[in-house]
Amino acid sequence: MLLENTHKTRVVGVTGPPGAGKSTLVNALLSHWLAQNKKIAVLAVDPSSPFNYGAILGDRIRMSNYYTHPGIFIRSLATRGALGGLNANIIEVTDLVKNAPFDIVVIETVGVGQSEVEIAGLADCTIVTLVPESGDEIQTLKAGIMEIADIFVVNKADRDAAETLYMNLKIMAHENAHNTPETPVIKTIATENSGIEELAQSIDTCLHGEKNNTHKHIQLLAEKCWQLVQAEKMKNINSEQLFADLKEAIQDPLFNIYLFAKKYTGK
Repeated sequence: MLLENTHKTRVVGVTGPPGAGKSTLVNALLSHWLAQNKKIAVLAVDPSSPFNYGAILGDRIRMSNYYTHPGIFIRSLATRGALGGLNANIIEVTDLVKNAPFDIVVIETVGVGQSEVEIAGLADCTIVTLVPESGDEIQTLKAGIMEIADIFVVNKADRDAAETLYMNLKIMAHENAHNTPETPVIKTIATENSGIEELAQSIDTCLHGEKNNTHKHIQLLAEKCWQLVQAEKMKNINSEQLFADLKEAIQDPLFNIYLFAKKYTGK
């Protein structure tokens, strides 16, 4: 089946370190968009067990108020070992959901930290959510998720040090702007719906404007395309058989993982 409507629905990515309140923020945005009669799909990527690949499904609990709402579709996806805070089939799943169609598709990443940049290659607008406790981590985060933000959100802004984090982000956004508009920095208290209207307006502006990071956007898409090609090349490799072969191979005192892997590469 040809998917024809995948370019009409806009994708909003919500990322940030664990504990930043991403699910609560999405929950507040859902309430705001529902008041505007929008239809929203939420793809919430949960962490998964490295042994059985099952998802924790915590987002379903935090968004339980809307789980059966006719205007909202919520689906939890396990990372299933994928790096970058997303699911290995996130592009296919997103395109399928966009074809429904919905007005907005929200993708909430798992929150794995600095390597969580794939969302920028998929989303039309990427929100990086931080909390006051993230203040000391900005320098280390800057090399990763801090560079992909279309909007910065300081959530839990009623906490100590929130104003300091807000000002530091404003300074960083100004320094990185160069000849492009500064990245918006918005304070929210998601549990009280404070700042949500301003955030929604900023998202709308972002979705209807031109992305400033076109080169990075294409670069990240190229990386994701590489992963799709890699998955296609590996589709005939059975993970259960690989496990069984490896279990037997490691009994050899001279076992070498690189030589073992060559059996599957054909080289």
